[in-house]
Amino acid sequence: MQIIRLHLALACLTAALLAMPAWGEVYLTPEKFLADSFAGVAPPPRIVWITGALAEQAKAVLGHKAGALRLRYWEKDGRSAWILDEIGKTEAITAGFVIEDQKIARVAVLEFRESRGGEVRHPFFTDQFIGLSLREDNRLSEPVDGVSGATLSVRAVENMARLALVLAQHVAANESPAS
Repeated sequence: MQIIRLHLALACLTAALLAMPAWGEVYLTPEKFLADSFAGVAPPPRIVWITGALAEQAKAVLGHKAGALRLRYWEKDGRSAWILDEIGKTEAITAGFVIEDQKIARVAVLEFRESRGGEVRHPFFTDQFIGLSLREDNRLSEPVDGVSGATLSVRAVENMARLALVLAQHVAANESPAS
């Protein structure tokens, strides 16, 4: 009888754990980020394929292979928006980047799933990226101050910022005049 109760308790605990939502907090939906980035109306999404030299450059920026073969982005009047994911310590961080004139115009952490390091969502951190560009060595043009206790989250946001700049450069260099 004891064993049956124990199995029943374990089954209930397992069901409860499986029903719990994953750790994470949504600060801004992608739709709201895009609407805010394009004066209320986001343009239709476009796709960039992460292959060949671009895949190698993305790997160099991230320190690992890009997690997707293709990425959606939004572009209008020389302004592009990118919604990217990168692992902090163990979980993905989703952030949006707006690139204009090959410089970062806006950064917003949309969703943070880590148990620590959520300070990277605050303007005191994200505002440091505004106006930064990409150097020839794929580094940011200026250093970004870290956040105590959030080293991996800071690194993830920096890597996403660098990737957004690389992708925007690639798209700008490969756009046809009719686009």
